[in-house]
Amino acid sequence: MTIQIGWRGETVDVKGNLPPVGEQAPEFVLTANDLTEIVLSDFGGRNLVLNIFPSIDTPTCAKSTRRFNEELANLENTAVLCVSADLPYAQKRFCGAEGLDRVITASSFRSSFSDDYGVTVLTGIRRGLTARAVIVIDASGMVKHVDLVQEVSTEPDYQAALSVL
Repeated sequence: MTIQIGWRGETVDVKGNLPPVGEQAPEFVLTANDLTEIVLSDFGGRNLVLNIFPSIDTPTCAKSTRRFNEELANLENTAVLCVSADLPYAQKRFCGAEGLDRVITASSFRSSFSDDYGVTVLTGIRRGLTARAVIVIDASGMVKHVDLVQEVSTEPDYQAALSVL
């Protein structure tokens, strides 16, 4: 299934098969900023917010990473995983420079994550990047919230995501 979203005046196609609310989240393998693997089962027993975006080096993506870092101070038993196709080195540099120590960054650069989670941009000059989405997975691995942002330059609905925790 293909879904169209806006990207700063352009319309792009996104893979669109995001995991449905009420179903088990698909397993994933991502790359941590130290080049080790991060998998869904690493978060077993905790709530997980997937903050998915195109690149940590863009204003809206940076804002969402900062905002989830702030929100995490108020949440118990919850992790936020910020996922993009950026290299792990860029993610680590950004979080270090910004002093962000609550969110975890993960790169999809050598995995099928963006296809498995339905966020791969399929058309336009940005094809291959991930669309902006937030997916909330509860402590048992069940998908509780899915939001594919319809205009990539718009921040996600933080309250809608956090309200299901």
